Amino acid sequence: MKILIIGGTGIIGESVSDKLTPNHEVIIASKSSGDYQVDITSVKSIEQMYKDIPNIDAVISTTGASHFGDLSELTPELNEIAINSKLKGQVNLVLIGQNYINDGGSFTLTTGIMMDDPILKGSSAAMANGAVASFVKSAAIELKRNLRINSVSPNVLEESLRKYGEFFKGFNPVPADKVANAFVKSVEGAQTGQVYRVY
Repeated sequence: MKILIIGGTGIIGESVSDKLTPNHEVIIASKSSGDYQVDITSVKSIEQMYKDIPNIDAVISTTGASHFGDLSELTPELNEIAINSKLKGQVNLVLIGQNYINDGGSFTLTTGIMMDDPILKGSSAAMANGAVASFVKSAAIELKRNLRINSVSPNVLEESLRKYGEFFKGFNPVPADKVANAFVKSVEGAQTGQVYRVY
């Protein structure tokens, strides 16, 4: 398969790429590096990406920004970060991509544990995660041409504890390698409309 990983230079993206590269053609996209540069907050950028990279069989998104901060200080402007990137960015990869990827292809998006297990300062990210998961569930029954869609919802990563550990006190971190297996399952399997929780 020809697989496009958006956010493929991050911890999860690199782990997913390592697992898929031996058996597939993997193309890495990100905002500033990789094989292709794309800004998922821009509809124009997403559409150009699909035009420039034809015959894609699977699209994986392991990207999406969110603001972390106290709810009392969360402004509509700060909340837009998660709306424009984590939510709309990933949804637009599907809305636009459904017209470009091959028959029987798949989309795999990323959410996160906060939609099920809230943390302090995580309301904006949780909102986006939950919205993406709901979109995936609903889109799965409407996609044409045997296209499939799933999402992966990881716990905090072992590799990210130094950066995010203060937000996730008492959580049981998971290795990126384990999270990557869920993406492989989504791409190489047959299920659709699923949320693969790696907690």
